[in-house]
Amino acid sequence: MMRRWMNWHAGFWAALFAVTWALSAYSFPLYKALDARWIIRFPKKWELPTEDWISTFLDWLVDQAHFYLFSFRDMTRALAALIEAPYQFLRDLLIEGFQRGLGDEAVALAPSLSWIAIVVIAMTIAHAAGAWRLALLTGACFLYLAIFGQWDSAMVTLASVLIAVPLGAIGGLLLGIAAYRHPLLDKMLRPVLDLMQTVPVFAYLVPVLILFGFGPVAALVATVIYAMPPMVRVTILALRGVPEEIAEAGRMVGCTERQMMWKVLVPSAKSALMVGVNQVIMLTLNMVIIASMIGAGGLGFDVLASLRRLDIGGGIEAGLAIVVMAIALDRVSQGFATRGLVEPRHGSLIARHPGVSLALAVTLITLILGKFIPAIQSYPEALTLTTGPFWTDAMEWINVNFFDAFEAIKLVVLQGLLLPVKKFFGGIPWAWGIIATGLFAWKLAGVRMGLLAALFMAFIAASGLWGKAMVTIYLCGVSVFLATLIGIPLGVWAAENPRAERIILGLMDTLQTLPSFVYLIPVVMLFRVGDFSAMIAVVLYALAPAVRYAAFGLREVPSHLVEAGRMAGCTPRQILWRIKMPLATPQMLLGLNQTIMLALSMLVITALVGTRDLGQEVYIALTKANAGAGIVAGLSVAFIAIIADRVVNAAARHQRERLGI
Repeated sequence: MMRRWMNWHAGFWAALFAVTWALSAYSFPLYKALDARWIIRFPKKWELPTEDWISTFLDWLVDQAHFYLFSFRDMTRALAALIEAPYQFLRDLLIEGFQRGLGDEAVALAPSLSWIAIVVIAMTIAHAAGAWRLALLTGACFLYLAIFGQWDSAMVTLASVLIAVPLGAIGGLLLGIAAYRHPLLDKMLRPVLDLMQTVPVFAYLVPVLILFGFGPVAALVATVIYAMPPMVRVTILALRGVPEEIAEAGRMVGCTERQMMWKVLVPSAKSALMVGVNQVIMLTLNMVIIASMIGAGGLGFDVLASLRRLDIGGGIEAGLAIVVMAIALDRVSQGFATRGLVEPRHGSLIARHPGVSLALAVTLITLILGKFIPAIQSYPEALTLTTGPFWTDAMEWINVNFFDAFEAIKLVVLQGLLLPVKKFFGGIPWAWGIIATGLFAWKLAGVRMGLLAALFMAFIAASGLWGKAMVTIYLCGVSVFLATLIGIPLGVWAAENPRAERIILGLMDTLQTLPSFVYLIPVVMLFRVGDFSAMIAVVLYALAPAVRYAAFGLREVPSHLVEAGRMAGCTPRQILWRIKMPLATPQMLLGLNQTIMLALSMLVITALVGTRDLGQEVYIALTKANAGAGIVAGLSVAFIAIIADRVVNAAARHQRERLGI
């Protein structure tokens, strides 16, 4: 019976692929023979006017919507003012200085903090989070920003981070607590969070631009929307993960519902909650470049401007500055997450808080001396260094000496992989594509998911985006395949070799902290624009989860099973392939899921290097401020991501059930 089930299973997939391949290969000849364009293109008269509906709704919301005493425009302006006030204060404090009036009539009231004071304050916070080693690392990161001429832009970016991270973390915490308390709200939030995490970031910018206008406030709103969902999910999981005996102890001492939450559950889940804060920080830093397209400024604007000028040196230098800032903030947030209870100190105020006292003293001294010695207030420009020419020269040298080799590799991959796969997906008729996607999802994730997947694909077709969606799936599929093909062996190597683990995972840390735009600059310089360049950038950006989950899955294999294999006489290779790899498959599938999500998010960014997919539709909509087109294209990407997420998670669940783990 088992063999009969396996034969039916294999036959189903073979038949599905055979029919899809046949229809893909012959759809164009069939269309020409029958003069039936509807075979390959959804009929124009049946398309849904979703773009017009959304644009009309947003126009009504901005111009006509009223809520008793105020309009929607009044509400957005009030929200913008609430965000702009602390943001401008931080900019004045960190870089611009306090003044009254505008233009020539401006009167200086007080200078900003000196660069020395900011470095000392950052080191003090890092020391409170960890120890002197972390403080020195943080100080070195901030000194790097000053020495390499990135200080002004870095402080503008830091001001954005200091506003967006608390808003995202606190908002996510409160939403997570509400969802934890009310299961119905949790169910309602899940699809919203799925959309927030899968809709391309460019799609956020279009309605935000319409509602809040061009400027840093709009960029901050988009950043908070992008960075908040992980905090909500982590909060729900962290509160559910609090041991029952701790909650029971709180109930036994008579805690009210509010006391139970804020004095028992939240403190007990502190370490897990700080992981969510760390994710908010990383996503915020990743968003600063994209948000610079609607007026964020700072390091993100420098990277974007360098990309537009193809200034390889300036782009990499500004990108490295974001990486350095990300490393400092990441390590400090991790330090607070793992920090234990701090014993209270006794004595005077200075003795109890030596770090704070030192930071205040340095701030006051530099504030006074900075009036007489400019080098104390602002880092001397004459002492700044630059690596821009080095990166530019290095890229030119690589281009001159390896141009033929790169072109040969590009040609082989294009002709042997990219073009055949693109032709296959491009030829799939929309009607069969909807049916095949539904059957695929039904087989792996159940009837309900099969119907939902077919509905999502029907929406894409009815929106007139079927061809663009197929290009997106083709590019994502090839990139994920290559990232997995490279990532799993690297993960296996890292799991089996401690020395290799330090190097490989360190490299993955670097790849994960590099802003997405930074990947495009060297790729374009080496391979020019097109699908191949986009694929290389996506593979680099999406590689880390494949490596990390493979290494994690292999390390988590129970030691007694490995020992049993050794006692049975298995060689190290047999233990790896027959014990560890099968048991690590569920974790590898979760890594595949994350790789797909990162690949789809990066594909929208690669619209800047000439891809003709859904990402290009979102980008064009942003440049034209066409909210309807941007949201529809963004939803199409989100629907593809949700289908992939549900199907891969279902495959991982089935594998765990089959293995009994």
